[in-house]
Amino acid sequence: MSEQNTQDTQDDVQGQEIPKESNIKITESAQEYLAELLAKQEVEGIGVRIFVEHPGTPRAECCMSYCQPDEVDEDDLQIPYAKFTAHIDAPSIPYLHDAVIDYNKDRFGGQLTFRAPNSKVPQVGANASIEERINYVLQSEINPQLASHGGMVELLEVIEDDAGKTAVLKFGGGCQGCAAVDVTLRQGVEVQLKQQIPELTHVVDETDHSVSTNAYYK
Repeated sequence: MSEQNTQDTQDDVQGQEIPKESNIKITESAQEYLAELLAKQEVEGIGVRIFVEHPGTPRAECCMSYCQPDEVDEDDLQIPYAKFTAHIDAPSIPYLHDAVIDYNKDRFGGQLTFRAPNSKVPQVGANASIEERINYVLQSEINPQLASHGGMVELLEVIEDDAGKTAVLKFGGGCQGCAAVDVTLRQGVEVQLKQQIPELTHVVDETDHSVSTNAYYK
């Protein structure tokens, strides 16, 4: 697979510069499938445009559309493949890190799949603040786990004093008022945060757990 990487950068996103390069992968089977679709359009130079709607939010959705020759945006990253060019929406690049577009044949024909683990929150850069790094772990790893119980957790603030750095969290959904929330905090959330953010010394919960309307465990 041929890729073209440039080193231009744009504005900061989540503590990092937006790179004009991408490691997004379109598998050979997906390339063939897309080439067939594009050929049916009978437009010379037509390609595909890849972007993320509502990036960095729980509503993030990876999208692909035809890119007509007169619709090419010079700010986009252009990745040439053997039979077409993929145009990557520049602001979406951090959210498409490690993304894989694949095509799997089945008895009904086949299905194009789009896996983008960083679409809801992009990877943070080396200079990211502790708040940004905590949010990254919460959104990319912890909240997807809590979602199975209809729950979520968010960072309210980071307090730094003589005792160290304390992350103040708030639980919501099925975790608010849940009888097992203390176990979730101490054996799950706190452990994961401290493993990935060593300078974090304390994790506290400031949720009003007297509200238990949606609690997973009463």
